[in-house]
Amino acid sequence: MSEVPTVAEPTAITRESLKNGVLQRMIAVGDPTAEVLSFAALAASRQATLAAEGAAGGDVWVFAYGSLIWNPAFHFVERRTGLIHGWHRRFCLWTSLGRGTPDRPGLVLGLDRGGTCRGVVFRIAAAAVEEELDLIWRREMVTASYTPRWVTAATPDGPVRAIAFTINRGHQRYAGRLSEDETAQVLARACGQLGTCQEYFRSTLDHLVALGIRDHGLEALRRRIAALGLG
Repeated sequence: MSEVPTVAEPTAITRESLKNGVLQRMIAVGDPTAEVLSFAALAASRQATLAAEGAAGGDVWVFAYGSLIWNPAFHFVERRTGLIHGWHRRFCLWTSLGRGTPDRPGLVLGLDRGGTCRGVVFRIAAAAVEEELDLIWRREMVTASYTPRWVTAATPDGPVRAIAFTINRGHQRYAGRLSEDETAQVLARACGQLGTCQEYFRSTLDHLVALGIRDHGLEALRRRIAALGLG
């Protein structure tokens, strides 16, 4: 089995660490060339996103497809499974700090164009929207590698409009379309300040399975990692 580098004490994403700006500091210190958005810029992005849907003042749904499913770190009042069209879940964003290093970058998930994606929608109560979306923006929009947009999610109780964080294809860390072998190699070996890519990958897939959600792409990656003797 290939050796996976480890970190002594991985940073945990929690409500407290997000409030303290831990991701902003981690990236600012670890990669001085990265453009870290200010909290004022994050607030402006949130307000513009809400205004685009006329959603200010009401409950807000958020669509989760990766780590937000198994570690949301925000408060919500309802959770449903949901299906969106026009986007699919894929490992398409390089990370040289969170789940990798500059010498051995890792990969995390994004919503890329085309296909469909099954995930989870969380409803945030109107009274908590400002505080909870602030935490989500601090987590997802540190360097604007994602683009927040409104999608329609089909759920067992009817469709809802939700905010989804889709990949920003113009970002320097966008990985493009990697082969299955390339992706498997990265997921098996990369590790950063938030932990290993394998942990991220397995947690996502395990929680999807527990929710009764099939993701054939992730299942194929798991088989490929095993076939390569990497995990």
